[in-house]
Amino acid sequence: MAIIITDECINCGACEPECPNTAIYEGADDWRYKDGTALSGKIVLPDGSEVDADAAQEPVSDEFYYIVPSKCTECKGFHDEPQCAAVCPVDCCVPDDNHVESEETLLQRQAFLHKH
Repeated sequence: MAIIITDECINCGACEPECPNTAIYEGADDWRYKDGTALSGKIVLPDGSEVDADAAQEPVSDEFYYIVPSKCTECKGFHDEPQCAAVCPVDCCVPDDNHVESEETLLQRQAFLHKH
């Protein structure tokens, strides 16, 4: 499953540089599929939808740091545990019950994002 940042976030920013997929953004900041990945231009996502990887997407949160679920791999393929959760001083990076995914799905996402 993806990781979510709860509203207990103190906006310290410790998590953002730890994400190998650049799936973490500061509150109110737009995000892009291309950020920190091998994606660019028109792409077809694993769910079949077509998007422009270079286009700005709406922030998931305006108030605190957030994780884009479709870019989160729980650090599978990179680390043994989610790095955001490992460095969070207030333990607000937790599993997202609304985005439960298998390890296989997370590894496939990692390969898609980085074109392995």
